[in-house]
Amino acid sequence: MKLVSFLHNGSEHLGFLINNNIYATTQADASLPATMKALLDGWDEYISKMKDVAHDIREGKNTAQGIPYTGMNVLAPVPHPTSCRDGYAFRQHVAAARRNRKVDMIPEFDQYPIWYFTNHNAIQGPGNIMCMPDHFRRLDFELEAAVVICRKGRNIKASEADEYIGGYMIMNDMSARTLQMEEMMLNLGPAKGKDFSTVIGPMLVTPDELELYKTPAKPGHTGNSYNLKMTCKVNGVQVSEGSMGDMDWTFAEIIERCAYGADILPGDVIGSGTVGTGCFLELNGTGKLNNPDYKEQWLQDGDVVEMEIEALGHLSNTIVAEKTDWSILAQKK
Repeated sequence: MKLVSFLHNGSEHLGFLINNNIYATTQADASLPATMKALLDGWDEYISKMKDVAHDIREGKNTAQGIPYTGMNVLAPVPHPTSCRDGYAFRQHVAAARRNRKVDMIPEFDQYPIWYFTNHNAIQGPGNIMCMPDHFRRLDFELEAAVVICRKGRNIKASEADEYIGGYMIMNDMSARTLQMEEMMLNLGPAKGKDFSTVIGPMLVTPDELELYKTPAKPGHTGNSYNLKMTCKVNGVQVSEGSMGDMDWTFAEIIERCAYGADILPGDVIGSGTVGTGCFLELNGTGKLNNPDYKEQWLQDGDVVEMEIEALGHLSNTIVAEKTDWSILAQKK
């Protein structure tokens, strides 16, 4: 299934996305959950019937009326995550970023997957990304995939962890690089460099939709892997390309580490980390390494960022400057 969260008549709804139309779940069947949170909290109770109703809509056996997707106020598919973590799964990105800084590849990358908590209250979907003046000091996108947890679990082995994934989404982990680099000099963070916006969407795609794209995990790794092309365009110009199949650490392995001695909960969102070539920080570093006169590119007010992942849709956002000159960088002691 392809599922979206949307606003209609001032209320949040959950809908099936079928043939570019949105069908509200409760209009298709009054016994279905009305929101993504309700679905995730009752996943095992609802998921089979959700699939049956979606099938009936596609076959014309359900009389629910669809609303055209275009023009709808589409939210993040998971508008209210219980938490948001972001991983570091693509070796290509890590190796390139370290090479560009003229430091060796860190061997610990190949020993265990890592992640950090980011601001789950800053999750958003398609639309405007509001940015403060300090965010524009090297403002960056990060092209990623993400999953949402659909079952509570603890001490989960990677061999079982895919059963806790409700679906997959595009993620854009927005980054204010000057703030990020400054605060991480204190070996804690990132914080202000990341907490203003994390974009997911435009839809949640359940794992059964991706069977056709399955590919073996990297040697020595455990869990599902999917060969899905990933791209990012800025103002219509493609700047990034990769594949979800390039993930070295699988989502299952990341979940195993997240759940060690801790509960994971329905509604937890977990990002993959940046795909190789998936941000300006990496692209600028590579460009300057090859040509000292390379002109760096960063996101500016009015830029349109468009991300696509095969089978997961198209996510579009516009960068918008807040009408203020307030700077916390100017307040340093």
